[in-house]
Amino acid sequence: MNAGWCFAFTLYEPMIIQTPISDDVIAGLTTGQQVFLSGTVYTARDAAHQRLVELLRRGEALPFPFAGQVVFYAGPSPSPPGRVIGSIGPTTSGRMDAYTPELMRAGLKVMIGKGLRSDEVVAVIRECGGVYFAAIGGAAAIISRCVTAAEVVAFDDLGTEAIRKLTVERLPLIVATDSRGNCIYTPTN
Repeated sequence: MNAGWCFAFTLYEPMIIQTPISDDVIAGLTTGQQVFLSGTVYTARDAAHQRLVELLRRGEALPFPFAGQVVFYAGPSPSPPGRVIGSIGPTTSGRMDAYTPELMRAGLKVMIGKGLRSDEVVAVIRECGGVYFAAIGGAAAIISRCVTAAEVVAFDDLGTEAIRKLTVERLPLIVATDSRGNCIYTPTN
């Protein structure tokens, strides 16, 4: 983690965002800005992404509408007694890069994960007016405390990689790539 990224995280007063997220809100976000996200978030990792793309290619309905929705690259651990969900941390986003352009062109605009995105994905984020948020890796147990409800909505056979509909409250995130293609992982001169 470079000092500029840490500085960007603590410099701004966090913005509170509610899902579904409008294009106007996305356009107003700036790389490095901290946000607290509340509302509905859908989990999906690479196996689920592959199936979503297959559904699109066959012209079949998706398990949830993409417009204004958020996909969190995560697969939670089993729920301990008395908890809605187990630990849930971000998955390395690069694993979804092969599927992201097609999903974004189908209407997905908001993603949460960790790590660098490919140049192609950054270009598609810019093209589609999307945003990529970074969740803090290594804080899976803390992130799970932001989840107030969870249910499997598709691909139950994938276990932890099934698509889940989560209700989150004040999930702390950082704008990693804004709608203009600016990226916290790209050094500035």
